[in-house]
Amino acid sequence: MFTLDQINRFIGSVDCCPWGAAAGCRETRMAQTSPLRGRPLYTADERRRRDASIWTLVQGVLAPVQFVVFLISLGLVLHYLATGDGWVYATVSIVIKTLVLYTIMITGAIWERDVFGRYLFARAFFWEDVVSMLVLALHTLYLVALFSRAVAPHEQMFIALAAYFTYVVNATQFVLKLRAARRQETSWVPDTALGHSS
Repeated sequence: MFTLDQINRFIGSVDCCPWGAAAGCRETRMAQTSPLRGRPLYTADERRRRDASIWTLVQGVLAPVQFVVFLISLGLVLHYLATGDGWVYATVSIVIKTLVLYTIMITGAIWERDVFGRYLFARAFFWEDVVSMLVLALHTLYLVALFSRAVAPHEQMFIALAAYFTYVVNATQFVLKLRAARRQETSWVPDTALGHSS
């Protein structure tokens, strides 16, 4: 004998009607089955602190600035590796990119302290911070190689490319996490609102 809940789940799995929300069933079904029903990225207090912190705006400005610097620098590095010309321009661009990275790491740690109460490795951004440490280490390794002259110019550029690769991975982590947070804020439904208890 099928229960009403089993029937509803079966209908929900095959129902592709685009007017389900208007009929009053799709929102309820999404709330019951969505993985976003779990704990959101920010608690209510953390969201309030995030919105009130000046460092949120600073991060919002520095992140696209760093990406533009990265694109310019990447082009200069690849040009040097392809032609052998422009080492100075490529090197200056990598140093600038590294300084911007240091700035966004410091201000990001302050932002994390404002919002989550700790400078690094808060629950919400733990793995992003782990990869950020690798990004920071590789950029710093480039500076050591540059100023110590222990590595030839071409090898310096390959260190920079490795740093840039990890930067892209890290930036992708943050973009995906923040997009998920935005979706959570619009569609997350607490368990108590659905009649569930933890």
